[in-house]
Amino acid sequence: MSADWPEGVARHVLDRVDSTNAEGFRLTAHPAWVLAVEQTAGRGRRGRIWSSPRGNFYGSHVSRPTGPADRAALRSFVAALSLRDALVAVTGLETAFTLKWPNDVLLNGGKLSGILLEGQGGLLAVGMGVNLIASPPAEAVEATTVRPTNLLAETGFRLTPEQLLARLAPAFAAREAQLAQGFDGIRHDFLAHAARVGERITARTMTASHTGIYRTVDDHGALVLDTEAGRITIPAADIFFADP
Repeated sequence: MSADWPEGVARHVLDRVDSTNAEGFRLTAHPAWVLAVEQTAGRGRRGRIWSSPRGNFYGSHVSRPTGPADRAALRSFVAALSLRDALVAVTGLETAFTLKWPNDVLLNGGKLSGILLEGQGGLLAVGMGVNLIASPPAEAVEATTVRPTNLLAETGFRLTPEQLLARLAPAFAAREAQLAQGFDGIRHDFLAHAARVGERITARTMTASHTGIYRTVDDHGALVLDTEAGRITIPAADIFFADP
């Protein structure tokens, strides 16, 4: 482990697992990071399949958080910011990485990563998938979604999963410490790097679709939209950008 590895956090690097979140739940000691070279049943939000070719990053931070349940959900912002922190530290490309609410990291406007929070038995798994060397072809995703991209093709940086984890673990610990002081700092930093604030976007929930101007993120992490019907807050949704 590197000298910067956070104290008291275990590290498990495995060749092949079903999913790093599931493996994290099977561990007996937490907090811990689980990194897999390959996943056989990786998944994204709402049960979507997450393609997991070798060479990309598949990792989960698993812990037993204290405090209210809504505070646990705010770790999606911790994850997005810490992943951005790590990628900027490696590449030096400060303006290339932006954040799509609630927790996707974009690279030059393309989707670089996905983040999935899951809870089980008092444990919280924060799973992250990052396209380091490969990404799905554009025709494999919905036409209305953000185009997929990968770090190697977009920037020329070749980064191994282990190298990213070495940067990500301390960045995550630092953002966790920031969250412990309250959500205000995390919210401020997220908005400083958020994509499409002030622009027209569409938020689709399980039951409705809302289009409006993306104004901000509120004190609970909800999206704030100004629509033709007035200002609304949306705690969870899939976000779609209009053409630039």
